[in-house]
Amino acid sequence: MKQLHRRYIKYITLLVLLWGVMPAYSQADSISVAEMAANDVDVKEIVFGHISDSYEWHITKVGEKELTIPLPIIVHSSTSGWHVFLSSRLEENHGSYKGFSIAPKDTKYEGKIVEYNAEGEQVRPFDISITKVVLALLINSALLIVIILCVAGWYRKRGPDAPAPKGFVGFMEMFIIMVNDDVIKSCIGPRYQRFSPYLLTAFFFIFINNLMGLVPFFPGGANVTGNIAITLVLALCTFLAINLFGTKHYWKEIFWPDVPWWLKMPIPMMPFIELFGIFTKPFALMIRLFANMLSGHMAMLVLVSLIFISVSMGPVLNSSLTVASVLFNIFMNALELLVAFIQAYVFTMLSAVFIGLAQERGVNNKDEEV
Repeated sequence: MKQLHRRYIKYITLLVLLWGVMPAYSQADSISVAEMAANDVDVKEIVFGHISDSYEWHITKVGEKELTIPLPIIVHSSTSGWHVFLSSRLEENHGSYKGFSIAPKDTKYEGKIVEYNAEGEQVRPFDISITKVVLALLINSALLIVIILCVAGWYRKRGPDAPAPKGFVGFMEMFIIMVNDDVIKSCIGPRYQRFSPYLLTAFFFIFINNLMGLVPFFPGGANVTGNIAITLVLALCTFLAINLFGTKHYWKEIFWPDVPWWLKMPIPMMPFIELFGIFTKPFALMIRLFANMLSGHMAMLVLVSLIFISVSMGPVLNSSLTVASVLFNIFMNALELLVAFIQAYVFTMLSAVFIGLAQERGVNNKDEEV
């Protein structure tokens, strides 16, 4: 038994080492030896090329050939109507296809699909393309649905008197009970059940996207929760849950709080502050999740870039920085695993706290709790 336990520890250690090293190799595939020798590595392009969205999914570089997955571009032009084509069409036609092209660097719509009007100005069409972040979002969401359905299927096949589950189902049950009882129930109170489905979904959605963002190969690696559009939608869902289901007491405390009258009239200073707070809460949720996940990815990529920057500094310094970069990346990946859980936990907890504050009832309110 001890030998088996040691063997598992060895496998896990090897996996963590490979996890830390693989981002360096994946970046090395896209950088030529000549670039490294000339110290022409563009760190900014490496970092922002990874964390930004794109119309194709770059896998690796085999020799001189870029291995990418072309994604469907779906746009509507005000002059020529709807167009659907793969992003590979742009490369095949020297960067332009049916009047559409990707805006070059240092332009207003850099990296986005544009067309040009009669005056030669860039115009953005209505764009609902399946980009890298969208594809990753679909893959991660499908994976989450499969996991939840598999766990639910285990319970459907067993009665209420069945023994506690083991393995992965038991692991998921531990997570669900922890989030539901320790976070949602304790923060919201007796009316927690109506909000549990949304908050549990938000927790596992953020958690699985955070984890998949750390996987250095397809279908992982996309910075989904580091995209502010994703965190904006999550924060908007919390905003709606807070304010659509807020009690009369909650709205009274916003428009007529229990403070001295001179803070409410003739200048409604406190109502204005309380009303402003309605929007600052979801904004804080959006920025917190976005900034934390984005900064983690950027830090790891900068550490990887040290390997290529130091090539021209000599073999001794380069080898030393390479070892240091790999070790720090292993540490950062382990830290990001913890951050992936913490950020999902914090977003869920703060959402539950804000929802719970909106469920408060006055002392004299005798409404039944649902």
